[in-house]
Amino acid sequence: MQINQAFGKFPDLASEQLLLRQITAEHLDDVYRIYSDDTVFEYCGIIPKHNQATVKSMIGHFERDYLKKTRIKWGIFTQDEPDRLVGIAEAMEWNSKVNMVTIGYFLARDHWGRGIATEAVQVLVKYLFEVVEVNRIQAEVMPANEASKQVLLKNGFIREGLLRQASVWSGKGIVDLEIYGLLRADVQEA
Repeated sequence: MQINQAFGKFPDLASEQLLLRQITAEHLDDVYRIYSDDTVFEYCGIIPKHNQATVKSMIGHFERDYLKKTRIKWGIFTQDEPDRLVGIAEAMEWNSKVNMVTIGYFLARDHWGRGIATEAVQVLVKYLFEVVEVNRIQAEVMPANEASKQVLLKNGFIREGLLRQASVWSGKGIVDLEIYGLLRADVQEA
């Protein structure tokens, strides 16, 4: 794993339709729009935030976590509207011993069903395998979150199993989680 590739200069990523780049204070209104929508976090271990000052502080935590080399949160922007944040993608739980990372993602509700999450995960996978050289990428999904499962399956992830009552998620308590994984060899063979 070339972790310094991820945590040297903030990695800006792009595809034909998307830009993934650092979230800053100038994106406060868009971040608040996402974090204050209870429906967005129905299947996430995140408690919605209904106070803009809290969200402003949270944006500072995104940078702090990056500088501590624990988590990267990218804002997802479309090439058509490069200044409007439509979602967030992240890489976290870096494990250099087994050369793996966990990813997560969520979108503003008015951007659901457009293929944005699928393309954002595709961009992340390419970056994490080719630049950071991780061997394994995984995602944890609540069993009822069919849309998120489809995003992962479209990107070649394999459902590896159900972990029963395996984690405590904020606002959800103890939850079951399905684990989806993708190995670098899976992509090279495809």
